[in-house]
Amino acid sequence: MTTKTIQLLRVSHLRGPNIWTYRPVIEVWVDIGDLEDFPSNTLPGFYERLTAMLPGLAVHRCGIGEPGGFLERLREGTWAGHILEHVVLELQNMAGMRTGFGKTRQTSVRGVYKMAFRTRQEQVGRAALAVGLDVVHAAIHDMAFDLTAAIAQLSELVDTHCMGPSTAHIVEAATDRGIPNLRLTDGNLVQLGHGASQRRIWTAETDQTSAIAEEIACDKDLTKSLLQSSGVPVPHGQVVKTAEEAWEAAQAVGLPVAVKPYNGNHGRGVSLNLNTQKDVETAFALALRKGESSVIVEQFIPGNEHRLLVVGRRVVAVARGETAWVTGDGESNIISLVNQQLNADPRRGTTEDFPLNEVKPHESAEIILELERQGLTAYSVPKQSQQVLIQRNGNVAFDITDDVHPSVAAMASLAARVVGLDIAGVDMVMEDASRPLSEQRGAVIEVNASPGLLAHLKPASGHTRAIGKAIISHLFGLEQARGGVGRIPLVGVTGSRSTTSIARLITWLLHIKGQKVGLACQDGFYLGARQVSAKDSTGWDAGQNLLINRSLEVAVFEHSSRRILSEGLAYDKCTVGVVTDVSGLESVAEFYIDDLDKLFNVVRTQVDVILPHGTAVLNADDAQVADLASLCDGKVIFYGRNPDSSAMVVHRAVGGRAVFAQAAHMVLAQGQAAVAQIALNTLSPDARARPDTALAAVAAAWALDISPELISAGLRTFELTSSQKH
Repeated sequence: MTTKTIQLLRVSHLRGPNIWTYRPVIEVWVDIGDLEDFPSNTLPGFYERLTAMLPGLAVHRCGIGEPGGFLERLREGTWAGHILEHVVLELQNMAGMRTGFGKTRQTSVRGVYKMAFRTRQEQVGRAALAVGLDVVHAAIHDMAFDLTAAIAQLSELVDTHCMGPSTAHIVEAATDRGIPNLRLTDGNLVQLGHGASQRRIWTAETDQTSAIAEEIACDKDLTKSLLQSSGVPVPHGQVVKTAEEAWEAAQAVGLPVAVKPYNGNHGRGVSLNLNTQKDVETAFALALRKGESSVIVEQFIPGNEHRLLVVGRRVVAVARGETAWVTGDGESNIISLVNQQLNADPRRGTTEDFPLNEVKPHESAEIILELERQGLTAYSVPKQSQQVLIQRNGNVAFDITDDVHPSVAAMASLAARVVGLDIAGVDMVMEDASRPLSEQRGAVIEVNASPGLLAHLKPASGHTRAIGKAIISHLFGLEQARGGVGRIPLVGVTGSRSTTSIARLITWLLHIKGQKVGLACQDGFYLGARQVSAKDSTGWDAGQNLLINRSLEVAVFEHSSRRILSEGLAYDKCTVGVVTDVSGLESVAEFYIDDLDKLFNVVRTQVDVILPHGTAVLNADDAQVADLASLCDGKVIFYGRNPDSSAMVVHRAVGGRAVFAQAAHMVLAQGQAAVAQIALNTLSPDARARPDTALAAVAAAWALDISPELISAGLRTFELTSSQKH
């Protein structure tokens, strides 16, 4: 009897670079049981049922490298672990969280596989795994499964836990520039870069966004006063607190007027082109519900509303609004006409995926008021060909960036600077943004902090604008600096021999150089020479604490193979990676790492993440470590006690750098020439007792451009307490 089921043995979230990829993945150990004897081509109807449920599998490339590759494998026969991998990836894509990487590898235990799949958010990935298991079982056993409901639940998780589309767009732009990112909360607060080189964003706010400027932007009357004093055209208006004051103000500023909440945004509670006392008083009540205790009555400026996005001192995107109308047919009420003529537009919807909102004339207070002014309600039936105004403002989603006149852009930029915002949404009303302001009656009606970006990322018409790229250039400059913008030097030390001592000695050498350095190692967590915590700090969380610290100019991390296998590295890339040895199989046996070749693939993770301008520091006395040199994208410095090892000789023959012991000295060599020599008898007792430690640390310090003289001074003063000697 067979059950043909898959059992999950272990599920781990590897949050940093790992043995599978540079990106976070969920690693799953699966036992496919008797399915080991039943590849996909031996399961009647399985192919048809699975592809009917998930037609998107047709584009999966798999090992063939072309769309349809996975389906070919499915037809030829592949195993359940591999199938589950692709199903989980497809479910995440269907839920709106784009991903594509996955791998499945058999272990030495029959029927047990290790499978990894890319996920951008752990909770979503774990939920997709659970759904994927049900989908595969349903396809195998020909059982009913409500995929629509499952995708809806996954989509809700994506909306709840993933970064918003605007934040994600900025983060993707940072990634394109090689800038690392850390999500600091479950929301949209994101750190770009590491240590002292970091910046922070919160959607369209940055760590340069002034709190004072935000307060000014919230105070509409103060904003107008400041803009007017700086020569920015604004509509004349008054702040009122009662309906009677609103009508008096309307007569004072001159009809027609606009009425809006004192602290409103997104056009909520705004009524335009008001000419009668009844309309003004009704609009006042609406604005009061949307705002606080005050309402603004101001001149009505004819024209279309425009949103100009200012980043730094430059307008990077402009969207225009359109007035919404319907035409009567003599039979349908306004709700039906709106659904037929407006909401039927595929660009309209209720989620952020749609550039235009659905129009609900029986629910929107602004639309109800607009209809009342025309003597109508949402249930009225307009005459044949009768034009009915539904919405005066809103729908600011039609891209016109390329058509904006320089004088219009200059005025928007000035308005943002007057308020003091580094990123601002400047709302202007004008008839034609392609004409000079001097030729038309245009005005700035609002300056908004934390402006929405979706109108420029998913416009109803026109081009998508590279908002993220503009914001990243504003934060980090236009040019790509050596070593990657936003990065500080990071040093990783991996192996099982003396790694703690090596990491501490490297940290000491950086400290006496005068750099603000942090260390996360087995001995604890250090900031400079101060031990902040004595707990084992080789894990992910301690590593993140180093990267978040805004005072650090350089950071050092100790890693073990177990940490790489269970959590991944704490950073995406490093400047220097030190590898001491490929040994210690007993410590990773539970991970199905049962030979040195598999352990080699774990340790190589440290070398895989070295930046192209960085350096691998490798133990030439360990043949497997020496073999890692060919995998490094950057430079290589060999170290070792034996200057005549084959790896050292070949490396020096082509001009490579090396650090080795010779007679009574430690030699720093470039090719065949000795750059510097440090007498071993001048070292501190701790450094002298650990020659391998000293050689590795000196090589790393040399890679970090610490001078031989300073290295020598550091070696003379380096000390470990007896309880900290590893």
